[in-house]
Amino acid sequence: MSIWDFFVWFFWIYIAIACIWIFITVIVDIFRDGSLNGWAKALWILFLVFVPFLAAFIYLIARGRSMAERSAARSREATAETTDYIRSVAGTSSAASEIESAKRLLDSGAITATEYDALKSNALRVPA
Repeated sequence: MSIWDFFVWFFWIYIAIACIWIFITVIVDIFRDGSLNGWAKALWILFLVFVPFLAAFIYLIARGRSMAERSAARSREATAETTDYIRSVAGTSSAASEIESAKRLLDSGAITATEYDALKSNALRVPA
């Protein structure tokens, strides 16, 4: 086997992996697309099974822009959910802000002075 045979095999393996990646991406997008009804999804899948290269090219040409928009929207939603989760778990409140909110509750009459003292001492307690 010469070096050129190796490069030819490497090229064809690359092409095969790229095609498989495109087919999987198109199939996943078909099933995730909420604007397509069941019949349209079934027709696209049948088209992909019987004429895979032509179907993938037509799908990418006809629906490529909306495919990218759906992917970007999913990415934005995932980022927003992750950010919200991190903010909820991070515990951004400091001792001063907890004492301030407890003081507002005391001033409004929602809690008693003993409850305020308990909240204040809890906020000032240094975690172990």
